[in-house]
Amino acid sequence: MLILSLFPGIDILGRGFETAGYCVVRGPDLLWGGDIRKFHPPIGKFEGIICGSPCQDFSKARRSPPTGYGMEMLKEFARVIIETRPGWWLLENVPTVPNITIPGYTVQRLDLNANECGSTQNRLRHFQFGSLRGLVLVPPRAPPNSTQSQPSCLASEGKRPSRRTWEKFCELQGLPRDFDLPGLTLHARYQAVGNGVHLAVAHTLAVSIQVAHTRTTTPLVCACNCGRIVTGNQTCATPACRKRMERRRKRDLVSVTAPGLVTIA
Repeated sequence: MLILSLFPGIDILGRGFETAGYCVVRGPDLLWGGDIRKFHPPIGKFEGIICGSPCQDFSKARRSPPTGYGMEMLKEFARVIIETRPGWWLLENVPTVPNITIPGYTVQRLDLNANECGSTQNRLRHFQFGSLRGLVLVPPRAPPNSTQSQPSCLASEGKRPSRRTWEKFCELQGLPRDFDLPGLTLHARYQAVGNGVHLAVAHTLAVSIQVAHTRTTTPLVCACNCGRIVTGNQTCATPACRKRMERRRKRDLVSVTAPGLVTIA
């Protein structure tokens, strides 16, 4: 189970897949002086590709106009998919990220919160999953622990005296309390860990992909693509899913279509 991790940073996403038994090859990253634009991996070698591309241009918290870098990196991600042709791919980004459309792949969008994966941290992450076989992910979700809920870990916490110690910050992201990044300033360490996907979320998705490969039938899932199973005449699994579908109908989503064309979905 050889997979490639793009824009890895310190690669908490890849670490979660490793805990599920995958062998992860890490691609170039700016944090370590790499550039994906110069990266051309071999075709047919990777079962899957995982990625957490830059999200600042698509964030609702952004206060300045988009730079275009986020879209450029999405196109680079699509290029690598086309060049390597893996069986599946997984992209992590913010909910307002454009759709990724790559010929031959069915795409599922879904949200997953760290507190649905056993963590006390209330941290929502958004994913797109593409599959050549039309696989559908149904992540197991635990009831959120509202009595011990912790605010989301933010990459910006290192800029000021944090409400959490470094040890607690790492623990809330699923890392050991003694986790360290030698050579980085404290601010840079908070950024690197805060930008990552919670380890338990990554592990849950990795296991969900493995389970999807073993199914003989495709489950019927919620119309919002959250991955929750529906039955009978249901189209949405929860009231929140219905609201999400309504919001989606009211707005146009920009799609990134490989090898880099931008269209309106």
